Amino acid sequence: MLDGREVLRAYAHEHMMRGAEIRERAAEICLDGLLSAAELIVECFKQGGKVLICGNGGSAADAQHMAAELVNRLSDERDRPGLPAFSLTTDTSFLTAYANDCGFEGVFERQVLTFGKPGDVLLGISTSGNSTNVVRAVSAAGEKQLNTIGLLGEGGTLTDLVDCAVVVPSRDTQYVQEVFLAIEHTICFLIEEAMFGPAKS
Repeated sequence: MLDGREVLRAYAHEHMMRGAEIRERAAEICLDGLLSAAELIVECFKQGGKVLICGNGGSAADAQHMAAELVNRLSDERDRPGLPAFSLTTDTSFLTAYANDCGFEGVFERQVLTFGKPGDVLLGISTSGNSTNVVRAVSAAGEKQLNTIGLLGEGGTLTDLVDCAVVVPSRDTQYVQEVFLAIEHTICFLIEEAMFGPAKS
């Protein structure tokens, strides 16, 4: 048994409730941003475009997770074709080569300039809202005429750089990351509803 179990139990409860509180606030504050993000992506897919997704650390995992949901499907209640989404965080050969030769700050920018086409969407994920390589990717997306979405924590410079900002009301990385997952699933759900209609009951 853990030493000080009751103290740890109280801490665990407080942590869980704090996370739930931030998620509840996000459910109110982020709704318009969620809808706008889903609309941008739906329009992109309808016009034959693709979604590029990037982020660092836990946000890199989120980028891969969200791309998987779009290419595969959110749940088995809806059988649908795959949607073209790519995580810019998964090609370790490119990432290590470019970071070694040119620096880590440009690893997403380079891919956006290489693969991005007008009408595509870049979705950048950053708990701080200040990740340099995501900022540079967003700037590159503007040059290539991509629409840009940011899933962000409070207070970062990316809030004013992207076309659509979904900002979690917290600067605490762990809580922001927890809410990101709910936001990502909600956006995927909205996309599927808009493009393929209600799921099977």
